[in-house]
Amino acid sequence: MTVSPLILTTLAGLSTGAGGLVVVLCKPTQRLLCISAGFAGGVMLAASLADLVPGALRFYGVYLPPFACGGALVLLLGAGMLMAALLGRLLPEEEELAARMAGDTARTAALRTALITGAALLLHNFPEGVLTLFAGTADPSLGIRTTLAIALHNIPEGVAVAVPFAYALRSRVGGAAAALVSGFAEPAGAVLAMLFLHRWFTPGFLNGTMVMVAGFMLWVALAQLLPSALAGRDRLPGLLGAAAGLLGMLLGIAALP
Repeated sequence: MTVSPLILTTLAGLSTGAGGLVVVLCKPTQRLLCISAGFAGGVMLAASLADLVPGALRFYGVYLPPFACGGALVLLLGAGMLMAALLGRLLPEEEELAARMAGDTARTAALRTALITGAALLLHNFPEGVLTLFAGTADPSLGIRTTLAIALHNIPEGVAVAVPFAYALRSRVGGAAAALVSGFAEPAGAVLAMLFLHRWFTPGFLNGTMVMVAGFMLWVALAQLLPSALAGRDRLPGLLGAAAGLLGMLLGIAALP
């Protein structure tokens, strides 16, 4: 029995919501927030440096000489980092958010972190959905393996989104819902590819998009998440979270077909 590639893509996206269930089981606290920020930073570093960039290097290395290949990747990474920096400028500053949240600086910082993390993972999940669709269309067995692998590494991404949203909104359900919404970027990407954008979703375009997403996530991890994780007096929770995110994501990457 064959499974529709769109169903596979949807299942992969729903696994992000499974990660968000962590906040339903655990009360969001300042300590858990530090762990989550470190965890999200570790996830993004591993996804960028151990998955997205090496994959693009292998692809472009077939068509370009080494120097041109490296130069293209540096430009795309830089473009992604610039996008993340501009997003940080466009979001309200913590002082402005604090005025709307009764001066609660901890919740304000958590909300800003949640918005940036959510944006990064939305960008990451969109092309992933297209790749899952293409894999399932080309080879149903490859599509199933790809779905399982992506689902495995989407679970920690769901945790990374859900915890700061739950803390900022004081709603565990809201945090879990935010994780689920970020996962729906995968079937959304697949539907757009099927209906409107299939001409532009070439392997070269998708790999270039992935590198830009890697640059975006690297900036978010280094400029927002890891500093937030290590901002408290006790840095150990943030460090443990970063290590867990890094190792968990590497496990997910190792499972990719």
